[in-house]
Amino acid sequence: MKLFYKPKQTELILINLALTVFCSTSIALILKYNDTKSGNAILLLAGNYLVASVISLFFYYFDKESQASTTSLMISAGFGMIFVLAFFAFTKAVNIAGTALATISSRLSVIVPVILSIILFNESPNIFHLTGFAFTLVTLYFFYLTLRKNKARDISLKDYLYLAAVLLGVGIADFGMKMFEQIRPMQEKSFFLAGIFGFAFIYSFAVHLVQRKSFDSKAFIRGNLLGIPNMFSSFFLIAALSEIKAIIVYPVVNIGIITLTALGAYLIWREKLNPYGIAALILGLLSIVLLSLQE
Repeated sequence: MKLFYKPKQTELILINLALTVFCSTSIALILKYNDTKSGNAILLLAGNYLVASVISLFFYYFDKESQASTTSLMISAGFGMIFVLAFFAFTKAVNIAGTALATISSRLSVIVPVILSIILFNESPNIFHLTGFAFTLVTLYFFYLTLRKNKARDISLKDYLYLAAVLLGVGIADFGMKMFEQIRPMQEKSFFLAGIFGFAFIYSFAVHLVQRKSFDSKAFIRGNLLGIPNMFSSFFLIAALSEIKAIIVYPVVNIGIITLTALGAYLIWREKLNPYGIAALILGLLSIVLLSLQE
């Protein structure tokens, strides 16, 4: 008699994809919840990165094949800063544009690795990429119309810059992770991630100390909770990518995250999109799918 059910490969793939979508959606919804409570965004990030670094160190310590190097530590120090800036911009984007549109902005970041690959490695864009570029430009225009028609608040240039920072920051971080896999041993990845999250915690907490604001314990605790899905979203994504091609994983995951985030924000906070926002949502989904495809 079998005591434990061992899932088949297809079921395991679906589980990894579903957990990736669930964890990534949780990140956006926790950020939205913190925003509704006017929680300190910097302390939220600090709490998040503290837990993420502890989990990463746990994997590094118990993985017998893990390795460490000074080079990976130095690289992680730079990426830690990029992660903090991108995540801080994401928290601001949720407040400015709403959960659904902020999530689209973060997912449209797939355009950055594509463009950098074309520039740095002379890769030729295929017809899907060119069409995706066009849809991205139209999506950004509808972003502008959505925010301009927002009667709840006046949108400044700084607000648009936050949305742009999300797209660029997440895109550069993703491209850098791919570059790391090319130039450093995979055995150093756990140490590298622990370094990124560790430095990100140091940077974000240092900003809090410089600001000399009171310690928002509730925001810090919410950050601790945020660190769990933030870490495991990458864990389950990597697991899915080890089983099936990225050309399938990324479109499925991105569509799932955007759809579930928009649905969750509507059900919990009645966060609605105006017609321009709905158009941006649909066009953004098409852009992401096209930019993820290969001939």
